[in-house]
Amino acid sequence: MEFSMLIVLSSALLFAFAPLAYAQKVASPPAPTPTPSPAPAPSPPYVNLTLLLSVAGPFQNFLNYLESTKVIDIFQNQANNTDEGITIFVPKDDAFKNLKNPSLSNLTQDQLKQLILFHALPHYYSLSDFKNLSQVSPISTFAGAGGYALNFTDSSGTVHLDSGWSKTKVSSSVHATDPVAIYQVDKVLLPEAIFGTDIPPTPAPAPAPETSPTADSPTSDDKTGSSPASSHPNSSFRINGVGVWSQLVLVIAAQEAKMSGFVGVLVSDPWLQSQFTQVELRSLKSKFVSTRTRSGRVTVGDLPPIFVKLRAFTEMFDEDGIKAMLGEAGFNMEEELDFESFLKAYINLQSRATKKTGGKKLKSSVSFLKAATTTFHHNINESEKASYVSHINRYLAEDRFFKRYLPLDAATSDLFDLVKDGVLLCKLINVAVPGTIDERAINTKGTLNPWERNENHTLCLNSAKAIGCTVVNIGTQDLIEARPHLDIETMIQLLADLNLKKTPQLVELVDDSKDVEELLGLAPEKVLLKWMNFHLKKAGYSKQVTNFSSDVKDGEAYAYLLNALAPEHSSPASLDTKDAKERANMVLVQAEKLDCKGYLTSKDIVEGSPNLNLAFVAQIFQHRNGLSADTSKMSFAEMMTDDAQTSREERCFRLWINSLGTATYVNNVFEDIRNGWVLLEVLDKVSPGSVNWKLASKPPIKMPFRKVENCNQVIQIGKDLCFSLVNVAGNDIVQGNKKLILAYLWQLMRFTMLQLLKNLRYHSSHSRGKEITDADILKWANNKVKKAGRTSRMESFKDKNLSNGIFFLELLSAVEPRVVNWTVVTKGETDEDKKLNATYIISVARKLGCSIFLLPEDIIEANQKMILTLSASIMYWSLQQPGDSESSAADDSDVPAASPPAFGNGEKEEVLVGEVSNLTVDDAVSDATESTHVEEKDPDIK
Repeated sequence: MEFSMLIVLSSALLFAFAPLAYAQKVASPPAPTPTPSPAPAPSPPYVNLTLLLSVAGPFQNFLNYLESTKVIDIFQNQANNTDEGITIFVPKDDAFKNLKNPSLSNLTQDQLKQLILFHALPHYYSLSDFKNLSQVSPISTFAGAGGYALNFTDSSGTVHLDSGWSKTKVSSSVHATDPVAIYQVDKVLLPEAIFGTDIPPTPAPAPAPETSPTADSPTSDDKTGSSPASSHPNSSFRINGVGVWSQLVLVIAAQEAKMSGFVGVLVSDPWLQSQFTQVELRSLKSKFVSTRTRSGRVTVGDLPPIFVKLRAFTEMFDEDGIKAMLGEAGFNMEEELDFESFLKAYINLQSRATKKTGGKKLKSSVSFLKAATTTFHHNINESEKASYVSHINRYLAEDRFFKRYLPLDAATSDLFDLVKDGVLLCKLINVAVPGTIDERAINTKGTLNPWERNENHTLCLNSAKAIGCTVVNIGTQDLIEARPHLDIETMIQLLADLNLKKTPQLVELVDDSKDVEELLGLAPEKVLLKWMNFHLKKAGYSKQVTNFSSDVKDGEAYAYLLNALAPEHSSPASLDTKDAKERANMVLVQAEKLDCKGYLTSKDIVEGSPNLNLAFVAQIFQHRNGLSADTSKMSFAEMMTDDAQTSREERCFRLWINSLGTATYVNNVFEDIRNGWVLLEVLDKVSPGSVNWKLASKPPIKMPFRKVENCNQVIQIGKDLCFSLVNVAGNDIVQGNKKLILAYLWQLMRFTMLQLLKNLRYHSSHSRGKEITDADILKWANNKVKKAGRTSRMESFKDKNLSNGIFFLELLSAVEPRVVNWTVVTKGETDEDKKLNATYIISVARKLGCSIFLLPEDIIEANQKMILTLSASIMYWSLQQPGDSESSAADDSDVPAASPPAFGNGEKEEVLVGEVSNLTVDDAVSDATESTHVEEKDPDIK
């Protein structure tokens, strides 16, 4: 694709794809301070709370609640990723069976979550610590303070707990090794914040019910009991919000990570959590832990050498400058910091640094400065904005919908106003990657209601993921509100079309096969730098260009580059002049003769605008790369390319991995995962707690055996997750065995889909407690369509009758009747009509909220793997909707038959151009109707 088309998409994405977290100051209650414990031993191994509770005692009911409310993720993170540790009070199963008044069956899901959070303290306490806690009670729990606090008393070594409603004692110690303490209690702890202070006399315990699920056990559907308390006028309990906000950020973080099954670094202060993305928190946490491990503690005096290496400060300040600002802020250099104090110091320093630079935005991994107040400072580069608006005016000038809005005025907020309904972003995605969105699925009527506007933005976000953009932590509301903030990383994401396979001449930049493999794994901007330096060296330029900012701002590198690439349009004067701005003007004149224009001005070059300089270099590369067609090297490059089938599988898995929001962006699956680190990141996302990070080596990894160690752990985790990995070793990944890598990734992707469905607690009455299988998904889809009064049916996930697309359109209509416009649907009888329907299906599914990475050809060819992912994604979306309690075991005979709707002769839109996906389906793999296990045997793995 032309880079000039890619830049257009960036224009809107750069202004709209930056999430804004609203800050709110919240006073957190002080935590009690127990008697200082002895110096901790070396970091303990990972503690798997689920496994521990499963084998340690009769705690199945409590464990079920932990999983159904997702609190297990919060506790797991606290146990293994924080310094404070955790203390959990676990009621025995009998405690839940004997609990009749009050009952838990009328609680909402949020109240159940608060109830389970109430059973833990956000610190590790040994039994001896409770003697000191009794002197400072009540103690805040994970649920908060006030009505969510617990009172402790120590009587002759016996620890008693009192919540008002519950008076019990610690009957035994299940696990008490720092950082995790688990104590058994005989009663369920009931907080006054939920049940009120009008506490009735304790009734005599009722006879224990049967072991089958009771009213007070977690139900199979997360949505059960989700009605608000006000819907139960006779209920004796009241709702009290005291203490809820102090832990709300933990709940939000867990919910935001639901799609990936991962909970990142959590901070107890909600305002502080809102100031950072998860990428930033993980990076800063790593710096903090590394310093503490090396020195035993972290003080204010340790901050200058840490902060000077961060992008937020490195270009503007040295260590002495940072130390001076800390002194101005009144910090005591000997003061010891915990992680939250470390974060506050970072924000404070960043705010002061901005003031010192006259309000100039510091470069950091965020697109705006989060100051330590409720005010945010947003600095938008007007040159970039003008450039992007210019390209929008050029590329959408003839669009029927936008004719009445264009041209936009870069000096106004027209761009941001136009973004609000979502149409612009969808159109620009199609300009960048033609055919990504079927425009029949875009809501384009004059005035859109909120539901239609939200649909457009959902379609935009899911389509952006499908072309390789990372949009983690970006929601539809960010786009609806048109928050005008730049994300400097989005530009790089949109350069993904620059690679060796589409430009095999790039092989001229390297000497041997090892270098070619490295070139395959380079990010696009790194490839451009390598290409630029290749020509500069040949032209006699003595410096090395390492960035698109300071290294090119004098224009000298551009002058040498253009003289080498287009001597017929160049002049020696550009090299002779001493004035940087004059040279920049000459460079732009030369570039315009190559039809490279419109991206930047001489002022942008002199000021070192990284985004626009990157775009400028990419544009020069597109018009004249100066690489030869050396047949010997070209043939070598061809040997490095994959067959179309393998390439399409690689594309699917690459997009899926990047959509999870891993810290490492994957440019080429086969190269980037060979050290095992990316796969460990993915496993940590989809199966939290499965990775032992203490045994992992982070890139860059020089020693080969360290890569093998990482990959061995990847294989072992796969076996623990019941993947079919017979005779597969970590070295197979290190060696880049493509067949085995693809087989592993498919099993990992499939496991993730099934886990997402399982986590919804979706089970039919006769399959309660069983794993979700392919057969369950197939049955659900058929029953959903039939109950909607349709007649089509899917016999298996490779049913050739699916090629006309009718079944999936009827399924989408069944889960959301408004989402399909039947007047544009064809009968799917010809190849062209099938492609129109398939393209429409993908866009409608994304518009609904499904995150999918298949292409129209996957539906037309009934690609078994991709059909399964599509079905599972629709099922997952449907089951999250309020009131969807349909069982997959519904009797087919209950549903009357009906004729399908009539089809219109909808306008034939442009179909997808470029590579298509057709993932391999091995003949030995059974149909979904025969599947009864999570494990899928792949005949390619011996």
